[in-house]
Amino acid sequence: MSLPAIPAELRSLLEQLPEPHILFTPDYRIVFANRAYRDSHGSGRALLGQTCYHVSHHYDAPCDQSGESCPLARSRESGQRERVLHLHHTPHGEEYVAIELMPLRNAHGEISWFVERMTPLPSARRHGNDDLIGRAPAFVRMLEQISRVAPSDATVLLQGESGSGKELVAQAIHRASKRANRPFVVVDCSGLPETLFESALFGHERGAFTGAVSRQIGLIEAAQGGTLFLDEVGDIPLTLQVKLLRLLETGAFRRVGSVEPRHADVRVISATHRPLRQMVADGRFRQDLFFRLNTFPIALPPLRARREDIPALADALLERVAPSRGLRLSPAALARLASLPFPGNVRELRNLLERASLLCDGPRIEPEHLDDPLDSPWLAPADTPPAATAPSANSPASRKALAAQLGISERTLYRRLKAGWRP
Repeated sequence: MSLPAIPAELRSLLEQLPEPHILFTPDYRIVFANRAYRDSHGSGRALLGQTCYHVSHHYDAPCDQSGESCPLARSRESGQRERVLHLHHTPHGEEYVAIELMPLRNAHGEISWFVERMTPLPSARRHGNDDLIGRAPAFVRMLEQISRVAPSDATVLLQGESGSGKELVAQAIHRASKRANRPFVVVDCSGLPETLFESALFGHERGAFTGAVSRQIGLIEAAQGGTLFLDEVGDIPLTLQVKLLRLLETGAFRRVGSVEPRHADVRVISATHRPLRQMVADGRFRQDLFFRLNTFPIALPPLRARREDIPALADALLERVAPSRGLRLSPAALARLASLPFPGNVRELRNLLERASLLCDGPRIEPEHLDDPLDSPWLAPADTPPAATAPSANSPASRKALAAQLGISERTLYRRLKAGWRP
């Protein structure tokens, strides 16, 4: 197949760009790959003439005909630059890649070429032993937001249930940012007493208070040039929220016991499982601070909203908790996991698999290895007389039948119903 000639100026421009770029025609045919692409993906000569959807996805048809969003189709329709997050086949395995596609027009205003820039999203893959793993729609939407906000210095607020991976998401944002080579410093806002919080965050001078025998820099200074992650920001005392607000608004702070202002060059990411909007309404959190933290909010999906990710997550977690054993879940054990409500999210899944790995002597985890010791009969609550009304899922009789149907104990069913699970 003969390929169209590429203007020398365009070829030279693409060759000098630091990020991987490819150039292709409106019929999806790749005609050029720049040096950055060749360095990260191998020789570009083998790509020439192939379609972008075959190279990136191994599809036989364009993305929009194969169940994915196609940036070329969207750009052809809008006539503008388009951005998507796609899962690409790369020499390093399957990786999530942020795609930015731009149409190029000729002198007659017609689209002659499409230029595609590819930016891998660190710590995010469909499979493997990486921090962020998944392919569920809710998970991919979260990754799309990460890919958009990471290159900026915008303040990010992560909201999600306990155990949903807020710190891992914060790390992924940091690694995909221009501050990736600088410190990532975690501030556990729930683990510091109010009397020590200000000193830990801002630092202190010698003699600032009883026990301050020497000057001490704070976590803000430790994060200079990098990212400051405020974990469980909803637990910051009201008396200190105004000082944090001043830091966000002016970039200035003072060590405890000092009058000398200092400048903080940090990107702030905060996280909480608390309902901050309701806390603002109740007067327990400053509204102005909430607005400063909430520049770019990201909601983390709970594990029950991405159950299709459980097999890949379980494989990766088993490699972490038992790296030398090659443990795998039996189909029955995997089905058991898929039925659980997981109020503790990925953290609960990891704990469950770690315990199962200790109970399992062979190479395969079975359903009995996932049983909860708190299901013991002597720990079960005493039965109560059935209600006079029609039995519900919470009635003892119904619980017994439903537990038998699900293949679990009544105690386990009772705890799941109490946690909000509904059959």
